[in-house]
Amino acid sequence: MNIRIVKRLAAVGAGAAVCLLYLLADPADHSWMPQCFFRHLTGLECPGCGAQRMLHALLHGDLLGAWGYNPFLLLMIPLLVFMGWLEMRRTRYPALYARFYSLPVIISIALSVVGWFLIRNFGD
Repeated sequence: MNIRIVKRLAAVGAGAAVCLLYLLADPADHSWMPQCFFRHLTGLECPGCGAQRMLHALLHGDLLGAWGYNPFLLLMIPLLVFMGWLEMRRTRYPALYARFYSLPVIISIALSVVGWFLIRNFGD
């Protein structure tokens, strides 16, 4: 079997396993679920805080609940899916890959994450 196909199947399988875990287990009810080290250390919410609860709510069809836990990450899901798709097809679409992974796009995404962190923690 082609190694590229094996890698793709492994990525899809890992994603499905994570979704199944968060479908079955509510992170708010289980102490064994990962906790945010940054939040425990600083008391501030990192850009990803609430992601586990957001995913759990989303998998249960609770879009408003998911929005309440982490609206930024909820809005970023299509971008993350596209990035995964493009990463698996970078040799098929090299021009699109080069354009999307250009320095301006990467800086824009990084600034968005930093902006979300600042709004989330100091916006009020």
